[in-house]
Amino acid sequence: MPAGDPFSSAEHAALDATIRRAEQLCRMEFSIFVGNAEGEPRDFATSLHNTLVAPSRSILVMVDPTRRVLEIVTGAYVRRTLTDREVELAALHMQQDFAAGDLAGGLRRGIEMLAEHARPPRTLHAQA
Repeated sequence: MPAGDPFSSAEHAALDATIRRAEQLCRMEFSIFVGNAEGEPRDFATSLHNTLVAPSRSILVMVDPTRRVLEIVTGAYVRRTLTDREVELAALHMQQDFAAGDLAGGLRRGIEMLAEHARPPRTLHAQA
């Protein structure tokens, strides 16, 4: 594990696979930042989110383990299907795993929950 990297190679691979599955499920983009937030954590997370390729269709999960802070920023398009309550629920589950010492597992579980809730509703098309 590289110095300062909180994840093993296996954890990196599992996170990458989780992100790929999540993006396929909901057709949104996921980004993770784990490190020291500069200044106010929410402002820092928002500024990171704004630099993404498609911020409107993106979900950013920012974790500052030193300050014990979690921020989730969603774009305008994402908020059409993902409510603040659903984000809060995913955050609570992630924080439980973080408190138990499982940073990678918490991120995976949170991303899976966010993707499931962000998925557009399934519709049945009837032929006329």
